[in-house]
Amino acid sequence: MLNAQSRDELLTEIVGFARRLEFDTVGTTMVIDHFLGEPEFITLDNTPEAYKESFFDKNDGRRDPVSQHCKRHSVPIIWGQETYIAVEQGDVWEEQARFGYRNGIALALHMPEGRHFMIGVDRDRPLPKEPVELTRIVADLQLFAVHAQEAAQRVLLPAFQQADLPNLTPRELETLRWTMEGKTAWEVGNILGITERTAVLHANNATHKLGTVNKHQAVLKALRMGLIR
Repeated sequence: MLNAQSRDELLTEIVGFARRLEFDTVGTTMVIDHFLGEPEFITLDNTPEAYKESFFDKNDGRRDPVSQHCKRHSVPIIWGQETYIAVEQGDVWEEQARFGYRNGIALALHMPEGRHFMIGVDRDRPLPKEPVELTRIVADLQLFAVHAQEAAQRVLLPAFQQADLPNLTPRELETLRWTMEGKTAWEVGNILGITERTAVLHANNATHKLGTVNKHQAVLKALRMGLIR
C-alpha cells in the first residue's frame, strides 16, 4: 500500500485488506479542516452504487451513531443493529442493512494539523463472538489505518497541501490556543501549570517557527494552516 502511486492502486489495496479481514465493504475518508470555509472530504470506498446517494448524504451522517462517534473519538467502535436502536435510529440501520451494512468496525485518527482520517469495514454477517479474535481484527484495523492515512495524504492531496508544516511542540500549540482565547501569558501559565516566563518562551518559539512578528499574528497564521482550530 505504501508503494501505491494512484487513487485506483490505493483503493485496490484498501479493499484487499478489508476482504482479508472478511469484510465486504470498506470506506475511508480524509477530512481537512479549513479555517475559512467548509471542511474538505476526500473519500475512497467500494460502496454499492445503489447505496451511494444515501451513504454520502450529510443529513443521514448526522443521524448515524457510528459517524458521530468517529467525529468525536479516536477509540474504535464495534457496531451492529443494537448500536442504532440505542439512539433511536433503527430505521437508519434498516435502510443500510439492505445493502449489506449490518455489522462493522470503524475508527478515526485525529491529527494535529486539522486533518482527520476515518476508516470503516462492514459486512452482513455477525462479527466474531470470541474476544481474542475480535481484538485481533480491531488491532489489525488500527495498524492499517496508520499506514493508510499516510498513503492517502501522499496520493490524494495536492502537492501544496503536503508541504511540511512548522514543527510546533504540543506546549507551543496549547499556548497559541489559549492566546487565541484572549489569555495573557500569566493566565496561560496558570492553566498549563507552568511559569509565566515559560509561557512567554513557548509563545516566542511559536512566533519564530511560524515566521511572524508577534504572538497574535502567530495565532492567525496557525489558524490558516490548520495547526489550531
